[in-house]
Amino acid sequence: MVLRERKMGDVRNILVIRFSSIGDIVLTTPVLRRLHETYPGAAIDYCVKAPFVPLLKGSPHIGTIYTLEKPPRGHYDMVVDLQNNLRSRAFMRTIDGDRVCRYQKQNWKKLLLVRAGLNLFGSTDSVVDRYMGALDGQRVCGDELGCELWPGDNDRSYASSVIADDRMNLAVCSGARHLTKRYPPLKFAAVIESLLNEFRLQVLLLGGGEDRRQVEEIVGALSSEAASRVTNLAGKCSLMESAAVLEACDAVLTNDTGLMHIASAFGKQLFVLFGSSVAEFGFLPYNAPYLLFEVPELACRPCSHIGRDTCPKGHFKCMKDIPEQLVAEKVAGYFKSVKQD
Repeated sequence: MVLRERKMGDVRNILVIRFSSIGDIVLTTPVLRRLHETYPGAAIDYCVKAPFVPLLKGSPHIGTIYTLEKPPRGHYDMVVDLQNNLRSRAFMRTIDGDRVCRYQKQNWKKLLLVRAGLNLFGSTDSVVDRYMGALDGQRVCGDELGCELWPGDNDRSYASSVIADDRMNLAVCSGARHLTKRYPPLKFAAVIESLLNEFRLQVLLLGGGEDRRQVEEIVGALSSEAASRVTNLAGKCSLMESAAVLEACDAVLTNDTGLMHIASAFGKQLFVLFGSSVAEFGFLPYNAPYLLFEVPELACRPCSHIGRDTCPKGHFKCMKDIPEQLVAEKVAGYFKSVKQD
Protein backbone atom coordinates (compact mmCIF):
# COMPACT_ATOMS: atom_id res chain seq x y z
CA MET A 1 0.00 0.00 0.00
CA VAL A 2 1.23 3.46 -0.91
CA LEU A 3 0.43 6.01 1.80
CA ARG A 4 -0.03 9.70 1.11
CA GLU A 5 -1.03 12.29 3.66
CA ARG A 6 -4.38 14.00 3.12
CA LYS A 7 -6.20 16.59 5.21
CA MET A 8 -8.79 15.23 7.65
CA GLY A 9 -11.78 16.79 5.96
CA ASP A 10 -10.79 15.73 2.44
CA VAL A 11 -12.06 12.14 2.51
CA ARG A 12 -13.77 11.28 -0.75
CA ASN A 13 -13.67 7.49 -0.69
CA ILE A 14 -13.28 4.82 2.00
CA LEU A 15 -12.67 1.07 1.79
CA VAL A 16 -13.79 -1.17 4.68
CA ILE A 17 -12.33 -4.68 4.86
CA ARG A 18 -13.91 -7.56 6.79
CA PHE A 19 -13.77 -10.89 4.96
CA SER A 20 -15.80 -13.06 7.37
CA SER A 21 -17.82 -14.33 9.21
CA ILE A 22 -21.56 -13.72 9.69
CA GLY A 23 -21.50 -12.23 13.19
CA ASP A 24 -18.30 -10.28 12.64
CA ILE A 25 -19.71 -8.69 9.50
CA VAL A 26 -23.04 -7.81 11.10
CA LEU A 27 -21.07 -6.13 13.89
CA THR A 28 -19.39 -3.86 11.33
CA THR A 29 -22.72 -2.30 10.32
CA PRO A 30 -22.73 0.35 13.09
CA VAL A 31 -19.26 1.39 11.92
CA LEU A 32 -20.55 1.80 8.36
CA ARG A 33 -23.43 3.95 9.57
CA ARG A 34 -21.13 6.18 11.60
CA LEU A 35 -18.59 6.53 8.80
CA HIS A 36 -21.42 7.58 6.47
CA GLU A 37 -22.67 10.15 8.97
CA THR A 38 -19.19 11.56 9.53
CA TYR A 39 -18.23 11.67 5.83
CA PRO A 40 -21.61 12.05 4.05
CA GLY A 41 -20.01 12.94 0.73
CA ALA A 42 -17.60 10.00 0.68
CA ALA A 43 -18.14 6.76 -1.25
CA ILE A 44 -17.81 3.81 1.12
CA ASP A 45 -16.83 0.49 -0.46
CA TYR A 46 -16.60 -2.89 1.30
CA CYS A 47 -14.53 -6.01 0.60
CA VAL A 48 -15.92 -9.31 1.92
CA LYS A 49 -15.88 -13.00 1.05
CA ALA A 50 -18.50 -13.81 -1.58
CA PRO A 51 -20.83 -15.94 0.61
CA PHE A 52 -21.40 -12.98 2.92
CA VAL A 53 -22.26 -10.36 0.28
CA PRO A 54 -26.03 -10.74 0.97
CA LEU A 55 -25.51 -9.37 4.49
CA LEU A 56 -24.46 -6.03 3.03
CA LYS A 57 -26.76 -5.70 0.04
CA GLY A 58 -29.33 -3.00 0.55
CA SER A 59 -27.14 -0.99 2.89
CA PRO A 60 -27.67 2.75 2.35
CA HIS A 61 -24.13 3.33 3.61
CA ILE A 62 -22.19 1.32 1.01
CA GLY A 63 -21.32 2.15 -2.58
CA THR A 64 -19.73 -0.97 -4.09
CA ILE A 65 -19.33 -4.40 -2.49
CA TYR A 66 -16.15 -6.18 -3.61
CA THR A 67 -15.01 -9.76 -3.02
CA LEU A 68 -11.65 -11.49 -2.95
CA GLU A 69 -12.42 -12.87 -6.41
CA LYS A 70 -13.30 -9.39 -7.71
CA PRO A 71 -11.25 -7.06 -5.48
CA PRO A 72 -11.15 -3.28 -5.47
CA ARG A 73 -8.45 -1.44 -7.35
CA GLY A 74 -7.09 2.08 -7.37
CA HIS A 75 -6.88 4.76 -4.73
CA TYR A 76 -8.70 5.28 -1.39
CA ASP A 77 -8.37 8.22 0.96
CA MET A 78 -9.05 5.91 3.94
CA VAL A 79 -8.82 2.13 4.35
CA VAL A 80 -10.42 0.60 7.45
CA ASP A 81 -9.11 -2.92 8.06
CA LEU A 82 -11.53 -4.59 10.49
CA GLN A 83 -10.08 -8.05 9.73
CA ASN A 84 -6.43 -7.33 10.59
CA ASN A 85 -4.83 -10.66 9.85
CA LEU A 86 -2.07 -11.80 7.51
CA ARG A 87 -4.48 -12.12 4.61
CA SER A 88 -5.93 -8.63 4.97
CA ARG A 89 -2.47 -7.11 5.33
CA ALA A 90 -1.31 -8.87 2.18
CA PHE A 91 -4.48 -7.74 0.42
CA MET A 92 -3.87 -4.12 1.42
CA ARG A 93 -0.53 -4.11 -0.34
CA THR A 94 -2.47 -4.11 -3.61
CA ILE A 95 -4.34 -0.91 -2.73
CA ASP A 96 -3.20 2.68 -3.10
CA GLY A 97 -4.37 4.65 -0.06
CA ASP A 98 -3.65 7.69 2.10
CA ARG A 99 -4.58 6.48 5.56
CA VAL A 100 -5.01 3.03 7.12
CA CYS A 101 -7.02 2.32 10.27
CA ARG A 102 -6.69 -1.15 11.81
CA TYR A 103 -8.82 -3.00 14.35
CA GLN A 104 -6.68 -4.15 17.27
CA LYS A 105 -7.87 -7.68 18.14
CA GLN A 106 -6.15 -7.95 21.54
CA ASN A 107 -5.51 -11.64 20.88
CA TRP A 108 -2.86 -11.72 23.59
CA LYS A 109 -5.52 -10.89 26.18
CA LYS A 110 -7.72 -13.67 24.85
CA LEU A 111 -4.86 -16.15 25.08
CA LEU A 112 -4.05 -15.13 28.65
CA LEU A 113 -7.70 -15.53 29.66
CA VAL A 114 -8.00 -18.95 28.00
CA ARG A 115 -4.63 -20.42 28.96
CA ALA A 116 -3.90 -18.81 32.32
CA GLY A 117 -7.27 -17.56 33.55
CA LEU A 118 -5.91 -14.01 33.67
CA ASN A 119 -8.57 -11.46 32.74
CA LEU A 120 -6.89 -8.27 31.58
CA PHE A 121 -9.80 -6.95 29.55
CA GLY A 122 -11.12 -4.73 32.33
CA SER A 123 -14.51 -4.48 30.58
CA THR A 124 -16.93 -6.36 28.36
CA ASP A 125 -16.93 -3.78 25.57
CA SER A 126 -18.55 -4.96 22.37
CA VAL A 127 -16.47 -5.78 19.32
CA VAL A 128 -18.32 -2.83 17.75
CA ASP A 129 -16.65 -0.49 20.25
CA ARG A 130 -13.31 -2.16 19.56
CA TYR A 131 -13.86 -1.70 15.82
CA MET A 132 -14.56 1.96 16.54
CA GLY A 133 -11.21 2.15 18.32
CA ALA A 134 -9.59 1.69 14.91
CA LEU A 135 -11.08 5.06 13.95
CA ASP A 136 -9.66 7.04 16.86
CA GLY A 137 -8.55 10.41 15.51
CA GLN A 138 -10.85 10.21 12.47
CA ARG A 139 -13.70 12.24 14.01
CA VAL A 140 -16.09 9.27 13.86
CA CYS A 141 -18.48 9.32 16.82
CA GLY A 142 -20.61 6.56 18.28
CA ASP A 143 -24.38 6.46 18.64
CA GLU A 144 -26.92 4.49 20.68
CA LEU A 145 -28.25 2.49 17.75
CA GLY A 146 -27.58 -1.17 17.12
CA CYS A 147 -26.60 -3.30 14.13
CA GLU A 148 -28.46 -3.13 10.83
CA LEU A 149 -29.58 -5.55 8.12
CA TRP A 150 -31.69 -5.07 5.01
CA PRO A 151 -33.72 -8.11 3.88
CA GLY A 152 -35.25 -7.73 0.42
CA ASP A 153 -38.90 -7.97 -0.55
CA ASN A 154 -38.50 -11.61 -1.61
CA ASP A 155 -36.89 -12.46 1.73
CA ARG A 156 -39.78 -10.89 3.62
CA SER A 157 -42.31 -12.65 1.39
CA TYR A 158 -40.67 -15.94 2.31
CA ALA A 159 -40.87 -15.06 6.01
CA SER A 160 -44.55 -14.22 5.65
CA SER A 161 -45.15 -17.67 4.13
CA VAL A 162 -43.77 -19.52 7.17
CA ILE A 163 -44.69 -17.20 10.05
CA ALA A 164 -47.98 -17.81 11.85
CA ASP A 165 -49.79 -14.48 12.17
CA ASP A 166 -52.38 -15.80 14.63
CA ARG A 167 -49.97 -16.62 17.44
CA MET A 168 -46.63 -15.62 18.93
CA ASN A 169 -43.49 -16.84 17.20
CA LEU A 170 -40.25 -18.01 18.80
CA ALA A 171 -37.15 -18.57 16.67
CA VAL A 172 -34.63 -21.09 17.96
CA CYS A 173 -31.04 -20.97 16.65
CA SER A 174 -29.54 -24.19 17.96
CA GLY A 175 -26.45 -24.42 15.78
CA ALA A 176 -22.91 -23.12 16.06
CA ARG A 177 -19.69 -24.00 14.29
CA HIS A 178 -18.14 -25.57 17.40
CA LEU A 179 -19.73 -28.04 19.82
CA THR A 180 -18.77 -26.09 22.96
CA LYS A 181 -21.02 -23.27 21.76
CA ARG A 182 -24.06 -25.54 21.31
CA TYR A 183 -26.69 -26.10 23.98
CA PRO A 184 -27.47 -29.85 23.91
CA PRO A 185 -30.41 -30.82 21.66
CA LEU A 186 -32.28 -32.63 24.44
CA LYS A 187 -32.15 -29.48 26.55
CA PHE A 188 -33.45 -27.36 23.67
CA ALA A 189 -36.24 -29.91 23.24
CA ALA A 190 -37.15 -29.72 26.93
CA VAL A 191 -37.37 -25.92 26.77
CA ILE A 192 -39.51 -26.02 23.62
CA GLU A 193 -41.83 -28.70 25.03
CA SER A 194 -42.38 -26.69 28.20
CA LEU A 195 -43.19 -23.50 26.29
CA LEU A 196 -45.56 -25.25 23.88
CA ASN A 197 -47.41 -26.77 26.85
CA GLU A 198 -48.01 -23.27 28.22
CA PHE A 199 -48.49 -21.03 25.18
CA ARG A 200 -50.21 -21.00 21.83
CA LEU A 201 -46.88 -20.60 20.14
CA GLN A 202 -45.14 -21.36 16.87
CA VAL A 203 -41.49 -22.41 17.11
CA LEU A 204 -39.24 -21.96 14.07
CA LEU A 205 -35.93 -23.85 14.06
CA LEU A 206 -33.30 -21.98 12.03
CA GLY A 207 -29.83 -22.90 10.87
CA GLY A 208 -27.72 -23.86 7.90
CA GLY A 209 -27.37 -27.24 6.24
CA GLU A 210 -24.64 -28.10 8.75
CA ASP A 211 -27.19 -27.73 11.57
CA ARG A 212 -29.76 -30.19 10.21
CA ARG A 213 -28.64 -33.12 12.34
CA GLN A 214 -28.79 -31.02 15.52
CA VAL A 215 -32.24 -29.70 14.63
CA GLU A 216 -33.58 -33.13 13.70
CA GLU A 217 -32.43 -34.42 17.08
CA ILE A 218 -34.41 -31.65 18.77
CA VAL A 219 -37.55 -32.44 16.78
CA GLY A 220 -37.12 -36.16 17.43
CA ALA A 221 -37.09 -35.58 21.19
CA LEU A 222 -40.41 -33.71 21.18
CA SER A 223 -43.83 -35.23 21.73
CA SER A 224 -45.85 -35.67 18.55
CA GLU A 225 -48.17 -32.83 19.54
CA ALA A 226 -45.29 -30.45 20.21
CA ALA A 227 -43.48 -31.49 17.03
CA SER A 228 -46.60 -30.60 15.01
CA ARG A 229 -46.23 -27.00 16.17
CA VAL A 230 -42.57 -26.72 15.22
CA THR A 231 -41.36 -25.58 11.80
CA ASN A 232 -37.94 -26.94 10.82
CA LEU A 233 -36.22 -24.46 8.49
CA ALA A 234 -32.64 -25.65 8.98
CA GLY A 235 -30.92 -25.78 5.60
CA LYS A 236 -34.15 -24.89 3.82
CA CYS A 237 -33.81 -21.13 3.44
CA SER A 238 -31.12 -18.64 2.46
CA LEU A 239 -29.18 -16.48 4.87
CA MET A 240 -31.32 -13.41 4.21
CA GLU A 241 -34.55 -15.43 4.27
CA SER A 242 -33.46 -16.58 7.73
CA ALA A 243 -32.84 -12.92 8.60
CA ALA A 244 -36.35 -12.00 7.50
CA VAL A 245 -37.80 -14.81 9.63
CA LEU A 246 -35.88 -13.50 12.64
CA GLU A 247 -37.16 -10.00 11.88
CA ALA A 248 -40.74 -11.28 11.96
CA CYS A 249 -40.46 -13.33 15.19
CA ASP A 250 -41.38 -12.11 18.67
CA ALA A 251 -38.31 -13.51 20.44
CA VAL A 252 -35.21 -15.61 19.75
CA LEU A 253 -33.57 -18.38 21.79
CA THR A 254 -30.02 -18.77 20.54
CA ASN A 255 -26.50 -20.00 21.03
CA ASP A 256 -23.54 -17.66 20.44
CA THR A 257 -23.77 -17.74 16.66
CA GLY A 258 -24.07 -15.49 13.63
CA LEU A 259 -27.87 -15.73 13.68
CA MET A 260 -27.82 -14.20 17.16
CA HIS A 261 -26.20 -11.07 15.75
CA ILE A 262 -28.59 -11.03 12.82
CA ALA A 263 -31.53 -11.11 15.25
CA SER A 264 -29.96 -8.30 17.27
CA ALA A 265 -30.02 -6.11 14.16
CA PHE A 266 -33.83 -6.13 14.39
CA GLY A 267 -33.92 -5.36 18.11
CA LYS A 268 -35.42 -8.75 18.94
CA GLN A 269 -35.70 -9.95 22.53
CA LEU A 270 -32.85 -12.45 22.74
CA PHE A 271 -32.30 -15.34 25.15
CA VAL A 272 -28.62 -16.18 24.75
CA LEU A 273 -26.81 -19.37 25.79
CA PHE A 274 -23.07 -19.05 26.40
CA GLY A 275 -21.02 -22.20 26.93
CA SER A 276 -17.32 -21.74 26.22
CA SER A 277 -18.05 -18.12 25.21
CA VAL A 278 -17.58 -15.28 27.71
CA ALA A 279 -18.66 -11.66 27.63
CA GLU A 280 -15.06 -10.41 27.67
CA PHE A 281 -14.59 -11.55 24.07
CA GLY A 282 -17.01 -8.80 23.05
CA PHE A 283 -19.69 -10.81 21.24
CA LEU A 284 -22.80 -10.17 23.29
CA PRO A 285 -25.77 -8.75 21.33
CA TYR A 286 -25.05 -5.11 20.53
CA ASN A 287 -27.56 -2.51 21.73
CA ALA A 288 -30.37 -5.07 21.70
CA PRO A 289 -32.38 -6.53 24.62
CA TYR A 290 -31.07 -9.87 25.84
CA LEU A 291 -30.95 -12.24 28.79
CA LEU A 292 -27.75 -14.25 29.15
CA PHE A 293 -27.57 -17.82 30.46
CA GLU A 294 -24.13 -19.06 31.50
CA VAL A 295 -22.24 -20.89 34.25
CA PRO A 296 -20.07 -18.00 35.48
CA GLU A 297 -17.98 -19.69 38.20
CA LEU A 298 -16.74 -22.58 36.10
CA ALA A 299 -12.94 -22.58 36.36
CA CYS A 300 -12.32 -24.15 32.93
CA ARG A 301 -14.35 -21.50 31.14
CA PRO A 302 -13.41 -20.16 28.61
CA CYS A 303 -11.51 -23.07 27.11
CA SER A 304 -11.12 -21.30 23.76
CA HIS A 305 -11.78 -17.89 22.23
CA ILE A 306 -13.54 -19.41 19.21
CA GLY A 307 -14.98 -22.68 20.58
CA ARG A 308 -13.91 -26.33 20.44
CA ASP A 309 -15.25 -29.45 18.76
CA THR A 310 -15.03 -31.39 22.04
CA CYS A 311 -14.99 -30.44 25.71
CA PRO A 312 -11.33 -30.68 26.80
CA LYS A 313 -12.44 -31.74 30.31
CA GLY A 314 -14.96 -34.27 29.04
CA HIS A 315 -17.83 -33.01 31.22
CA PHE A 316 -19.24 -30.11 29.12
CA LYS A 317 -20.54 -28.43 32.27
CA CYS A 318 -20.51 -24.99 30.67
CA MET A 319 -23.65 -25.99 28.73
CA LYS A 320 -25.00 -29.00 30.62
CA ASP A 321 -25.20 -27.04 33.87
CA ILE A 322 -27.51 -24.39 32.39
CA PRO A 323 -30.92 -25.68 33.63
CA GLU A 324 -33.50 -26.04 30.89
CA GLN A 325 -36.19 -25.29 33.49
CA LEU A 326 -34.63 -21.87 34.12
CA VAL A 327 -34.37 -21.09 30.41
CA ALA A 328 -38.02 -22.06 29.85
CA GLU A 329 -39.12 -20.01 32.86
CA LYS A 330 -37.41 -16.84 31.62
CA VAL A 331 -38.71 -17.18 28.06
CA ALA A 332 -42.20 -17.87 29.43
CA GLY A 333 -41.97 -14.77 31.60
CA TYR A 334 -41.28 -12.68 28.52
CA PHE A 335 -44.24 -14.09 26.58
CA LYS A 336 -46.51 -13.51 29.57
CA SER A 337 -45.43 -9.87 29.69
CA VAL A 338 -46.06 -9.49 25.96
CA LYS A 339 -49.57 -10.94 26.32
CA GLN A 340 -50.36 -8.53 29.15
CA ASP A 341 -49.25 -5.56 27.02
